[in-house]
Amino acid sequence: MSLFGELLGKHGGRPPVITEDMLHTVLRRRANGESVEQIQPDLIIPTGKRKGRAPSVASIYRALAEHEKQEAHPEAVTRAHADFADLQDADGIPRARRVRIRRPDDPLTPKPAGP
Repeated sequence: MSLFGELLGKHGGRPPVITEDMLHTVLRRRANGESVEQIQPDLIIPTGKRKGRAPSVASIYRALAEHEKQEAHPEAVTRAHADFADLQDADGIPRARRVRIRRPDDPLTPKPAGP
């Protein structure tokens, strides 16, 4: 389950290829000196279109990178979750904030008014 799903108590979208159990297995085996390429064939995707097959090496590396980011910067993850929650509308659908799109011919700073 994604961190946003945990925070908001909602589920949806494609199930993750690398589950928490798989990630813990990868972390434990890497700590024992195995490479991702050695671990990959032993992992099995539990749900979805690729159920019963091994995840790609790229998926494993992505999951490891996400895990390292969360471990290195927990306060940033907490802040991102709070920002996401702030975007929620009354119906629970995330809404984009309105911004002014600058045209190529618009100056970055307004020209001073005057003679």
